[in-house]
Amino acid sequence: MSKPIELLFVDDDIDFIEGCSRWFEKKGHRVSQTTSGQDGIDQCSKHDFDAVILDWNLPGLSGIELVQRMRESNPETEVIVLTGEGTINNAVESMRLGVFDFQTKPFAMGDLERRCIAAIERRRLRKENLQLREVITRNRKQATAMIGTSEPMQRLGRLIDRVAPTDKAVLIQGESGTGKELVAQAIHAGSSRSERPLVTLNCAALPENLVESELFGHEKGSFTGATAMKPGLFEVADGSTLFIDEIGELPLALQPKLLRVLEDGSLRRIGSHKERRVDVRIVAATNRDMKTEVAEGRFREDLYYRINVMALDLPPLRERNGDIELLLNHILDKDHELDDDARQALVAYIWPGNIRQLINTLVRAKILADDGHITISDLPEEVRTPMTPMAAIPIPFFGSLITLECQHIAEVLQRENGNKSKAAKALGIERRKLYRMIEKHGISC
Repeated sequence: MSKPIELLFVDDDIDFIEGCSRWFEKKGHRVSQTTSGQDGIDQCSKHDFDAVILDWNLPGLSGIELVQRMRESNPETEVIVLTGEGTINNAVESMRLGVFDFQTKPFAMGDLERRCIAAIERRRLRKENLQLREVITRNRKQATAMIGTSEPMQRLGRLIDRVAPTDKAVLIQGESGTGKELVAQAIHAGSSRSERPLVTLNCAALPENLVESELFGHEKGSFTGATAMKPGLFEVADGSTLFIDEIGELPLALQPKLLRVLEDGSLRRIGSHKERRVDVRIVAATNRDMKTEVAEGRFREDLYYRINVMALDLPPLRERNGDIELLLNHILDKDHELDDDARQALVAYIWPGNIRQLINTLVRAKILADDGHITISDLPEEVRTPMTPMAAIPIPFFGSLITLECQHIAEVLQRENGNKSKAAKALGIERRKLYRMIEKHGISC
């Protein structure tokens, strides 16, 4: 086994369970014990054991009742029944209840260990199936190749090659639309966890009251609308990588809970007292200045240093000389072509929304194009105008980037007649983020 098994023995024969505990502890496993069926149920409600080995004939609770309550409260935990009075009826009934194995005493300790290992393997396979189902349900996007041969992209590629195999936390920093999720996919693909699916969460895409449930899961009835138990993304990503996009949007109240998972792998679902442990690599991303967020009290300093073991800075599209041509050729399909004026305008434009805005612009142009031939008239006004206010600003720009950003947002809002949904799409950002920026900087609509 790659890690010790966590076992609970439930048997009213104290000499028997103490002997079993000593044997398994010498083998490096972690063992708890009790002589009470009710105490065994209570322990399982607080701790996530790999397997429970219990006696079929305990005072106060029948074997059937004990197994039923164990399986109801702990469907992930495997149960092995031991008894000195085994019958075919008892064995059949226990298997019907989902028990992994039914053994009669006496038995060899080595044989019991092998059966425990087999039970843990079944638990692992069930967990992997759950992970795959959850990932397919929550995230149907397919990975896209990173395109670019510019010097900044080559430097980024070298850093990804170095950090991917280390299993350390990574913080990806960059403007909106620069491809932070693609970098996360590349890091996961180069890691030892690549055989398991990458799990993603965008903190900006969810209401604050749902972020905790998505990350940590919840029990049935733990809040209004919790009609069924749901594992959180940390459990789904156990043994794999969890990509937390827009981590700067994580509510301050949840940050201590995230810090705890990163420190020792422990978490509790909403509405549960049971402590669970996971092994998850964190890759986080943000378009915020996280040092400023920490200084202004919106992000915990200890959490910032925990996620920022290695920082990768994504270059904006305007700094990737030569890459726009490659991106154009990659995004356009065989049924569409650009005329020279349109291509020149696309290459010359300084993309504030980066690759996301470029993709949206080409999608729009393909819809408007006649017979698949994209002309400059099919491009948005800000792209086809040679010198928009944004493009007229020399690069590098040594003024206030916030002022520059606000000016451009105001211009796009004005062009879209105050329609925030259209403006957010043109800017290549989430609508919720646009609302927040308007409110934060007092931008006139």
